Amino acid sequence: QVQLVESGGGLVQAGGSLRLSCAASGSIFSINVMGWYRQAPGKQRELVARITSGGSTNYADSVKGRFTISADNARNTVYLQMNNLKPEDTVIYYCYANVRLRKPFSGDVDYNYWGQGVQVTVSS
Repeated sequence: QVQLVESGGGLVQAGGSLRLSCAASGSIFSINVMGWYRQAPGKQRELVARITSGGSTNYADSVKGRFTISADNARNTVYLQMNNLKPEDTVIYYCYANVRLRKPFSGDVDYNYWGQGVQVTVSS
């Protein structure tokens, strides 16, 4: 079973910074994509940032220039450096990974995994 363990959330004042971490563990052959999503009350789940195994990144328009995603491929870990935080960034953030599983007899398969979520609260 693949597990995504998140850390780094918390409370910060507007303009401050937080760094989220998400480490994947388990029977992982490789990770294709890791990223962060968030979902505010009454709104659809939103992609915040993602990074591929090749290093390509995507960001939501609302966080461009403020957030930076990076990965340590050797440790199956993704980071989200969040700077200049705003009160509207207050939401639960969910780690995401698309993982290639080792299936030597039945064939490899790619599967999506989600973390349990980490709370980010930005006070004004």
